[in-house]
Amino acid sequence: MQPVQTRNGTSRIARNGPDPIIVDGLSKTYRVTDREGGFGAAVRSFFKRKYRDVKAVQNVSFRIGSGEIVGFLGPNGAGKTTTLKMLSGLLYPTGGSANVLSHTPWERRADYLRSITLVMGQRNRLSWDIPAADSFLLNQAIYRIGDADYKRTFDELNELLELAAIIRKPVRNLSLGERMKCELAAALLHRPQVLFLDEPTIGLDIGAQVRIRSFLKEYNRRSGATILLTSHYMADVTALCERIIIIHHGQLKYDGKLADLSRRIAPYKLIAVRLGDCIDCDLSRYGTVVEVAAEYGADGANGDGGKQLVQVKADEVAAVTARILADLPVSDLTIEDPPIEDVIERAFHE
Repeated sequence: MQPVQTRNGTSRIARNGPDPIIVDGLSKTYRVTDREGGFGAAVRSFFKRKYRDVKAVQNVSFRIGSGEIVGFLGPNGAGKTTTLKMLSGLLYPTGGSANVLSHTPWERRADYLRSITLVMGQRNRLSWDIPAADSFLLNQAIYRIGDADYKRTFDELNELLELAAIIRKPVRNLSLGERMKCELAAALLHRPQVLFLDEPTIGLDIGAQVRIRSFLKEYNRRSGATILLTSHYMADVTALCERIIIIHHGQLKYDGKLADLSRRIAPYKLIAVRLGDCIDCDLSRYGTVVEVAAEYGADGANGDGGKQLVQVKADEVAAVTARILADLPVSDLTIEDPPIEDVIERAFHE
């Protein structure tokens, strides 16, 4: 795999074979009414309405290779869900083009719809009052899945998600984590080649998030499916995605490796130091003390003086670490990358 340049000058990973997702200059503008609150404004709007254009997505271009898991990131209102809806055929764009599996998504051809899936963590595709197993059978009929293929796929999903104990309960009686397992299974029964996942772990507890991430990674390994994932949980991104695409105010800000973004946006490391008995030890002469972590005994209650984080330039880490070890009574020292949340936040506003 070789890095190639994107339109904004950043790199992405090039893979052999045709790219299943090709987006070129995709744009979506909504025309919305604009009026003040109050009865008078409501009456006036009957006779003369004011409109304004909201540019949800502006000239976004990217390509995703076969089998990639790509994080699609941005703050609320950045245009992520709008983009996924256009790529899955739910919305028509106002400009640009997209090609997914050699189809134009918004033509909504049957062959295309059988080849993709869209999972939205805040939307329910299962029938609320019946067991998930019945919804699975409905999907089998909709997608015209043969009995042998259905059984083989269900057995594989059951192995990965442990569905047997929950699919006979009415969906309304499932926990959120159990429901998301069933939502994913229902979305994958027809073995789609491309998965659009919009916040698939939203609202889940930490254990459920970990299980969903493990499932997606293993499913990608087994099936070779291409996955475009949005999430506000950076743990999802770091666990699953080598490459990320960032949009902000509907515009593409970055397309490349997550590690490259960290080096470009935050070219520093954090040296986490826990000191032994030391009076007036001043870590600020080695770098910027950015945080004192109370959970490590920063108040000195544990007798080791606590743990502190010193920010230094990445190319100075070895020299600064050697000086700290030589000068101070260090009981523990580790070198850490800057928090990915900070890196992404900086990228939004770069």
